[in-house]
Amino acid sequence: MNDTSGSAGLYGPSCPSGPSAPPLTTTVPKEFVHRAAVAEVLLTGWRRVDATHFAVTAQWPRLHGFYSAVLGRHDPLLTAETIRQVGSLLSHAEFGVPLGHQFLMRDLSFTVDPRHLGVTGVPADLELDVRCSQIRRRGAELASMRYEAVVHRDGQIVATGGASFACASPAVYRRVRGERAGTKSSAHRPPLGTPVPPPDVGRSATFDVVLSPTDDDGVWQLRTDTTHPVLFDHPVDHIPGMLLLEAARQATLVTLGAGDRVLTSFTGSFDRYAELDLPCRVEARVLPEDFAGLASVLVTGHQEGEQVFSCVVSAPRD
Repeated sequence: MNDTSGSAGLYGPSCPSGPSAPPLTTTVPKEFVHRAAVAEVLLTGWRRVDATHFAVTAQWPRLHGFYSAVLGRHDPLLTAETIRQVGSLLSHAEFGVPLGHQFLMRDLSFTVDPRHLGVTGVPADLELDVRCSQIRRRGAELASMRYEAVVHRDGQIVATGGASFACASPAVYRRVRGERAGTKSSAHRPPLGTPVPPPDVGRSATFDVVLSPTDDDGVWQLRTDTTHPVLFDHPVDHIPGMLLLEAARQATLVTLGAGDRVLTSFTGSFDRYAELDLPCRVEARVLPEDFAGLASVLVTGHQEGEQVFSCVVSAPRD
């Protein structure tokens, strides 16, 4: 999707041109999606349909170093990361948010159709229909926004989802965060606890386990390893939302007793900054069966008695 509104790359003089030239694909600039590693950029282009409606393209790799396949299907949390990147991309590229502004994700939710998540012999090329709403500005600058996305793969709807966020200039962010602005608190983070067994949470390596058991059933301590190359792609002064969603996934898998289960729905809310220098207590409890017969688990995280996030995770019953 290379055009004047969303060209992701530049064509050199040796590249073929003209009506018979094949379309060329690159990723969008990594700075637009707040990633240090180009390999972690999932979006490949975008096009403005109207002032609040956009077409975005993305690609999921056949094999990802962290978001690995589950029972031959793409990891559902790739959907969450794709949706997260969409908000950052459009904010910078279409709504004029300067690079260097900070984003606070308020909520993120999605539902996937497992029938269309299968890993095939080629990467999964995706088309997202994105509509923005509740656009609020502070003067001329974007202050907050909500957006919804429908994700298509080969003409089929593979997922739906949405998110809302607020953004702040560096000066405002420093006032809000105070002494925690920057990365100072990472030096005082709690020690990593013993990980739960990786197979219990759908993992093969302890490095990717984000929960440590406690003496209480359904309660864990969050393992915040700031050296993780995906969850901490770059230095930050708080616990990233994607790590909290991963904690919700892992807590759900332990609670349901099936580490290889495909989870189909996440509804996450982020109540306040989750701090790197404070322990985070993660709790999970099974919810009553809903009208669709889904097994659902409510996962919450608390620091110093205050809730920092909650997430309802659902999966088809066996």
